[in-house]
Amino acid sequence: MFCLIFIAKRSTRSLKVAKKLKNVPKKSKVILKKPKVTKTPKLQIKKATHRQSAATATAPQCPPLGLESLRVKDTQLRASSYKRRGLGPHRGRLNIQSGIEDGDIYDGAWCARYRDKNQWLEVDAQRLTRFIGVILQGRNSIWSWDMVHTYKVQFSNDTLLWKPCMNGSKEAIFEGNQDTETPVLALFDTPTVARYIRINPQTWYQNGTEGDVCLRAEVLGCALPEPTESKDKLNFRHHNYKEMRKLMKSVHDECPDITRIYSIGKSYKDLKLYVMEISDNPGKHELGEPEFRYVAGMHGNEVLGRELLLNLMQYMCQEYKRGNQRIVRLVKETRIHLLPSMNPDGYEMAFQKGSELAGWALGRYSYEGIDMNHNFADLNSVMWTAIELETDRSKLINHYFPIPEQYTSEEAFVAPETRAVISWMQNIPFVLGANLHGGELVVTYPFDMTRDWAPREHTPTPDESFFRWLAAAYASTNQAMSNPDRRPCHNKDFLRYNNIINGADWHNVPGSMNDFSYLHTNCFEVTVELSCDKFPHASELPIEWENNRESLLVYMEQVHRGIKGVIRDKDTEEGIADAIIKVEDIDHHIRSAADGDYWRLLNPGEYRVTVSAEGYVSSSRTCDVMYDHFPTICDFNLTRIPRRRVKDILAKAGKLPKDLQLRLRQLRTRKLRVTTKAINQRRAAAAKRAKRE
Repeated sequence: MFCLIFIAKRSTRSLKVAKKLKNVPKKSKVILKKPKVTKTPKLQIKKATHRQSAATATAPQCPPLGLESLRVKDTQLRASSYKRRGLGPHRGRLNIQSGIEDGDIYDGAWCARYRDKNQWLEVDAQRLTRFIGVILQGRNSIWSWDMVHTYKVQFSNDTLLWKPCMNGSKEAIFEGNQDTETPVLALFDTPTVARYIRINPQTWYQNGTEGDVCLRAEVLGCALPEPTESKDKLNFRHHNYKEMRKLMKSVHDECPDITRIYSIGKSYKDLKLYVMEISDNPGKHELGEPEFRYVAGMHGNEVLGRELLLNLMQYMCQEYKRGNQRIVRLVKETRIHLLPSMNPDGYEMAFQKGSELAGWALGRYSYEGIDMNHNFADLNSVMWTAIELETDRSKLINHYFPIPEQYTSEEAFVAPETRAVISWMQNIPFVLGANLHGGELVVTYPFDMTRDWAPREHTPTPDESFFRWLAAAYASTNQAMSNPDRRPCHNKDFLRYNNIINGADWHNVPGSMNDFSYLHTNCFEVTVELSCDKFPHASELPIEWENNRESLLVYMEQVHRGIKGVIRDKDTEEGIADAIIKVEDIDHHIRSAADGDYWRLLNPGEYRVTVSAEGYVSSSRTCDVMYDHFPTICDFNLTRIPRRRVKDILAKAGKLPKDLQLRLRQLRTRKLRVTTKAINQRRAAAAKRAKRE
């Protein structure tokens, strides 16, 4: 059979075209290799230095096929051989993470069964594709050290006739990896149009008789014709700090009546943590209107959440102006806060390398090296210690746990970004939130920390049933998560759990934002792992928006589920702040906001609710929660207790009055803000001195 391989004309790799697809800096630390060419049959290798500058000066012009993001299915991957099922061709995906057990079915690479130069990993693009390059990694494993040092590439249209990748008149040999994790990019001397591509290892790490032929890969190529995009006209590309700020301003300029941009603080490198507020009365808390938040970019290299929130701002502005009644209702009934980048310093590091070359960890941490999802005060241990020491359960608090004294000092290892978010939580009475991560496809809910510090153990909150409802609301409406035919991302099959899991049952996370939010404030919060690929290529952003658009809206709408109302003084009709709302059989209370309004998230059902406040007679009533969009209104009017009786009650109780407990909480929060301000002032002064010098 005659087979035709189309050789594309060498394109002009201009910076102008490259910027439309992906930003990669000129001084990237990631290894960028042009092919080496053979001079003799003995495969002596020589660098093609005369063409090196043209390749390194620009970014690749074609996106990844999607081995990392799972857009390429398992059935599209074949290999000459494989060592075992867990090291099959379906595991040869860039940045795939292995299980921790030796011989696990979820291992961290494709590994050939044989150690010779005839082994290959094949990718079927399923359509004619202009291939321009390959990215290679070694094996992810805590037990083995395996990587490919050099390799060849071949192309085919039918898998029968294969044409080698050439460098001029010589067959090209590409340099691979010198460590197992750093992604290494090789651009082909001449782009080639074909359907199939093979990676053929030539040399690999060998430790005596050990050392397998193992690799993880991504292939860069443009499908012909180009795939269609989302129907929504949004700005689908990655935005660095300046571009993000510019886009947020453009949304505000387009919808000034329903948006407001404000900053909650600064990062270590003085980048502001910008928030977009969307409300029919921006800048003001309205009585009875719940406050909602989305937080993205806590880990700077998990970037999809950042772009989704920027898309969400644009979408809500556009749809509100079009009169979309669903969006109009959300805007009028909810005060929405979107923080697209909690860790802008980490994002800038990952952004400079680019989507495929940043690796698995670059940019995850703050500039100081802090993992912010372990950086909030550990209130779980405070709670569990109190439970163990206190025999009288009536004296135990189950909400509004104060921040430990040592956490508020200037010496405490607390990131300025974390301090800013805690202050934000204190200033606004959030009811519901979610923080958006990447690297998996699952929704996790509190608690995130195990009680006995086990690596993993189901550790539910008293609101377990509602947290499962929240997690399912997002997961079941997410097109990628809810796809019954999808494969696991890395080493755990969350499809078996309906794509939701208790955070501690996945892995132990002390000091998480979710647990802190639940124990220190009224806000319920979950974590959404949005995609297998932490840093999807810009070409994949439209489909990721389609996957998540409905989920983002449905989850926001859950803030209106349960009961809400206003707690007032019966005589003056003024709102009562910090009143305690107790729901029978759920051992977790909440408190009313400054104006006396409150929101208690609950599943449909009948609940006995009791409200108490310092100096007032408690009041109880039954509240029915329906399946309707609107919450059940449960207002309370409390009667004052004479002052003399209050003193007697407190004397007999022999415990710290509620107002003093709140005062302690406020003082420690204030101290945290003061120490944060002092730290920032010292940093600013040091920066000024450095500039003068």
